[in-house]
Amino acid sequence: MSYGQGGPQSQWDPWKPNSQQPWNSGGGGQTPDWAALAEASETRNKRRKVLFIGGGVAATVAIGTAVAMGVMSANGDDNASNQPSNLPASASLPSDSAPAPSFEPTSAPPPLDPKDFIASATKDKAPLSAETLFPGTQLTMGETVYKKGPTADTTNCASAAGGTLPKVLTANGCTRLLRVSYVKDDVAVTVGVAVFDTEAKATKAKGEADTKSIVKSLAGGGVKAFCNAAVCRSTTNTLGRYAYFTIAGFTNGKNVTTKDTTVFRTGDDLAEFTFRQIRRRGEAQASAAAQ
Repeated sequence: MSYGQGGPQSQWDPWKPNSQQPWNSGGGGQTPDWAALAEASETRNKRRKVLFIGGGVAATVAIGTAVAMGVMSANGDDNASNQPSNLPASASLPSDSAPAPSFEPTSAPPPLDPKDFIASATKDKAPLSAETLFPGTQLTMGETVYKKGPTADTTNCASAAGGTLPKVLTANGCTRLLRVSYVKDDVAVTVGVAVFDTEAKATKAKGEADTKSIVKSLAGGGVKAFCNAAVCRSTTNTLGRYAYFTIAGFTNGKNVTTKDTTVFRTGDDLAEFTFRQIRRRGEAQASAAAQ
């Protein structure tokens, strides 16, 4: 086959080994076919791009697969490595069925009862006098002001009582009888507080007293004599080891009737005040003992 000008030429394939290029390398003066060279170069570049793109996709897939496998492997390693290796055996761990610790129930001690301190001479040790039970120079009950009169204190209980009361006080072992008088206008009242060793004796004395068991009225210090011959109103009550009595009437010698509400109110006010003072005595001693 002739390779001279005008003769048939073989097609050059850049990807085919030993294929002849489209120009004469023997120096015959032929001009290279630049159009063919450009087309061949373009074809070669396209194939190279396809190969590069395809290779890139394959590499990406490979890298993705490797990363996924790496993650899975790391996760698997973490599950194994995160397990503490120095935990005690399960048999040594406390179980849910172990009994809860128990504690003895605790509570504050009950408050001291003030009545206990005025129920017996063994506990009732606070100072006692007519002045401690009835302090000051006057007494206000509601809107009424009573002026305080004389006071008295004796261990001979019968000497300060009248009617059937001396016998009652003596029979039940009265140890002291404290008295005080108050006055408002022409109405006066005397309060007598009889002291016993126990609450039981005071309660018994109250039960034995009757309408003729009265405390003697106490005059003086601005309080005129009253209830010596006239009819007066009296009361009897107890609290703890104390029995207390009132006698109220007119300072002008007038008899008291059921219509004389002022006399009744005066006696009730002083009986209420005496009750409060004896109760406060118990409260003060209970509070001091609790400190």
